[in-house]
Amino acid sequence: MSGLLILFLLIPLVGIGALFFVRRGSVMFMLSLGAVLLDVLCLLVGISGLPTCLPMQTAGGWLYLDHLSAWHLLVMLLVFTAGSLFAPVYFRDDLGSGRLSLTAARRYNQLWLGSLWTMTLTLLANNIGLMWVGMEATTLVTAFLVSIYPKPAAIEAMWKYLIICSVGIAFAFIGTMLVAASLPATGEGSQQLFWTQLSVAGGYNLLLLKAAFLFSLVGFGTKAGLAPMHTWLPDAHSQAPGPVSAMFSGFMLNAALYCIMRHGAIVNHALGSDQFTSRLYIIFGLVSIVVSAAFIIYQHDIKRLLAYHSVEHLGIITLGLGLGPVGCFAALLHTLNHSLCKSLSFFAAGRLGQLYGSHEMGRIRGALHGAPLWGIALVGSLLALIGVAPFSIFISEYLLVKAGIDRQAIVALVIFLLGSGVVFVAALEHLIPMAWGTAGDLPEKRCSLSAVAVVVGLLGLLLFFGLYLPVPIQNFLTRAAALIGGLS
Repeated sequence: MSGLLILFLLIPLVGIGALFFVRRGSVMFMLSLGAVLLDVLCLLVGISGLPTCLPMQTAGGWLYLDHLSAWHLLVMLLVFTAGSLFAPVYFRDDLGSGRLSLTAARRYNQLWLGSLWTMTLTLLANNIGLMWVGMEATTLVTAFLVSIYPKPAAIEAMWKYLIICSVGIAFAFIGTMLVAASLPATGEGSQQLFWTQLSVAGGYNLLLLKAAFLFSLVGFGTKAGLAPMHTWLPDAHSQAPGPVSAMFSGFMLNAALYCIMRHGAIVNHALGSDQFTSRLYIIFGLVSIVVSAAFIIYQHDIKRLLAYHSVEHLGIITLGLGLGPVGCFAALLHTLNHSLCKSLSFFAAGRLGQLYGSHEMGRIRGALHGAPLWGIALVGSLLALIGVAPFSIFISEYLLVKAGIDRQAIVALVIFLLGSGVVFVAALEHLIPMAWGTAGDLPEKRCSLSAVAVVVGLLGLLLFFGLYLPVPIQNFLTRAAALIGGLS
């Protein structure tokens, strides 16, 4: 079973190599989808044995999978599967007209699979130094996806993303080195930085370890889009193609937050308490919610609006991490819910932007009539984003409120609810004219089967998990949440 971990990394690399020999654009997208589905198949095979085989490790302990990384792996593959299904829909017209050349199509698909590889490495790395390498590699690979269409604004957004996130990752590197410096000398070399060693080790220099977490939180938090380090995010999301924006918001931000969870668990274990990390989680979470609420009010571009929703929801997840076991459970569930929802919303925004010729919300009117499928996707995803029942985000936010009450974090809850209220009203103000305004004639009334499958599938999952959360998933999340706490 542990051989599956190597397959998760091998399949995208084989796909990247195979793309060099493909000469048709449509086949490139099919090959990319096939590689992602093979990874999904490996996960499904693994899921059948998860109750007995987790945690598992291979490659001399360098690759490791437990409940926390397995949950993020599942979310990642859902996002990449949806993005791979949507990509042919999004690029079809440009590929046919020659606006997207075969060389650019090959580069896109290779970078797409490269992104899958780097994020998989980040999740499977047992060594926190290797985890940092994986996170840095995501920056280098995904940056070039932003500028697949080499417009001046896209190139500027790419460089802004590269520079700001590289500075953040440098902070995270200092944090990783400080973790190593905080350990007592044992002569174990690189194995000292294995998560399996760090989570049970003793004798830390606690001052250095606290400093390490601060650097890691700011560094990886920059990549996660937490305020006030989020400044790269609106530009990159707004300029990237629709599937790329969905992948950025749907999982790449979560991968960075996953790294913070791992570092936080080590600190909690060493201190014997989660009070130090909880305070920081709550502060950064609330700042992100408040900042995003203020910016959401004044947005005019739909993709920038969704980018600030990403800042808000990553803030909500971070807030949950600071509210104890129930909060961590809610945060992990919210990770899934937000990923599904944000993928759908960026798909809808990207396709509507193509049909209306602009991402300006003032020019998108009557989408429910003009482009029914994508209008439904936009309405459903934005209603889910603002926490309307019975969508699943309502459930995870309800659990977060319950966790705050249990921890008596009343001030934090008040700020969270006020910020969410502002977002609720502002989002509806933006949505209503886009959905129900007067629509002109649009070129697309009938949609492909893959487009329908993506919209129905994602909306169906958001409704399903809002109405019912299977017991096996509850048990799985409980175990993953315990790993975040680091105290079990």
